[in-house]
Amino acid sequence: MSTLLKTENVSAPSTEKIVLTFDELVDWLRSQTTPPSIEDINERLTQVHITPSDLEPYLGFKEGNYWRHRVCRNASVEMLIICWRPGQKTPIHDHNGSHGVVRVQEGLMWETMFTYNDEQGLRYQSGRECPKGEVTGAAEPDIHQLGNPDVSGQDLITVHVYAPPLGVLKTYKVGSANVDLYTPNDFPTD
Repeated sequence: MSTLLKTENVSAPSTEKIVLTFDELVDWLRSQTTPPSIEDINERLTQVHITPSDLEPYLGFKEGNYWRHRVCRNASVEMLIICWRPGQKTPIHDHNGSHGVVRVQEGLMWETMFTYNDEQGLRYQSGRECPKGEVTGAAEPDIHQLGNPDVSGQDLITVHVYAPPLGVLKTYKVGSANVDLYTPNDFPTD
């Protein structure tokens, strides 16, 4: 069976919408007792106003791989701030039962989408740039890769919300039918 990625692009917050503060978003996430829908997360990440001082406790970059900084996590949802240097990217992966929404806070994110079937393995589907302010969502069984392009010349900061929290993900290689397992904790959060 072929897997098709469906992403949702949401523009920057409208002046007519109520804007949430970062703390209000975190409080809402912490209050969730069941995984919120991708639409609810998308709406809130579109409406939130995040200041540099909100991000300050979660910023940090390292060489070799992106750095995941946990903001909050409970049984229903988790929020991460991920810091990327140019050229850093995720493995090609799915969310194995979780849906996720990403907001590009600073920089330029590249998103590559793939399809998979048992006979042909993993195949490239499409790619696109996601500029600052863009919000994109991935629902199961979407397969994608995120990263900061080598040629961007700037750091990338993204805000991620997953519901339920990420566990073991499936990872893929282009042209292969092999599926491996990947634990995001292999790249520890602080």
